[in-house]
Amino acid sequence: MKILITGASSGLGAEFSRQYATKESELILLARREDKLRALKEELSSACKKITYIVVDVTNFSLLQEKLQEIDTPDMIILNAGISLGHTNKTSPTIEEFKNLFDVNVLSQHAILEVLLPQMQRRKSGKVVFISSLASLFSMPSSKVYSASKRALNAYAEGIRYKYTPDGIKVITILPGFIKSELTDKNEFNMPMLLETRDGVERMRRAIDKGKEFYAFPLRFYLIIRFFNLLPSALSQRIVNYLR
Repeated sequence: MKILITGASSGLGAEFSRQYATKESELILLARREDKLRALKEELSSACKKITYIVVDVTNFSLLQEKLQEIDTPDMIILNAGISLGHTNKTSPTIEEFKNLFDVNVLSQHAILEVLLPQMQRRKSGKVVFISSLASLFSMPSSKVYSASKRALNAYAEGIRYKYTPDGIKVITILPGFIKSELTDKNEFNMPMLLETRDGVERMRRAIDKGKEFYAFPLRFYLIIRFFNLLPSALSQRIVNYLR
């Protein structure tokens, strides 16, 4: 199986790479930090059938698409690249920060799929995995831009699923809670139900391998959010004010 993993240089992307490195797999690792990609390739080369990497900033859409034109069609795409501004009530994000976050978390996914989905469509097979977040289901004032980007990603993934399922393409949306990574390292508070990187990725990998179209975890955290969303607005506001 040929697998493209974005945001592969660290955190969840690097762990996905480790867990999918087998003698039957060909990995294409995509990220902007060449030193980390090179080190990961050296680490996994003996375990993997073939491993290559692409050095590119996913917000450089033209260069990103140019480099993707040079690879063979992957069997699976794990769209893991994403950033966060952290949680803060001190300042509001600037328009530059807002745009950059949406460029990475949403628009880069389309830039990738604009190139690769038609290839999968012609082949009548493939799997596309969107790594979203439980934050997409509930927006705290301290993370409103991140939550908005992931909610937009959910909607985009839903549309992609409806369009391409008839062509034999499996579309999977995963909504993890807090998992240790560079992204969550920015958070200066006790994160509920925080998972170790390996454990979190193992759970996602099992869902991917089973072909689940939607997977949100930890389950208890997901159910708490679902319940919160059913509360009257006035009560929700009081709870959010207390949490802040």
